[in-house]
Amino acid sequence: MILIDPPLWPARGRVWSHMVSDESFQELHAFAADLGLPPRAFERDHYDVPSELYGAAVTLGAEEVGCQELLSRLTRAGLRRRKFARAQA
Repeated sequence: MILIDPPLWPARGRVWSHMVSDESFQELHAFAADLGLPPRAFERDHYDVPSELYGAAVTLGAEEVGCQELLSRLTRAGLRRRKFARAQA
């Protein structure tokens, strides 16, 4: 299942959602391609989706969930890829 959280994340003059799969990265990449997202929109375990594409993602079948639900389901699916802290020199 593709999941998308509300567009709440400001960056680069826009507001963004996160889009993930709770099944596989293959499913996520295929859905993102259908939505017209470029590969550069993928970051570790999710796609950043601009607010203007939120409705289109839902129309294509993404399930609207809250931020905590998205993270919980991503983690339970074993697809969470955490950002590693850099070592201090």
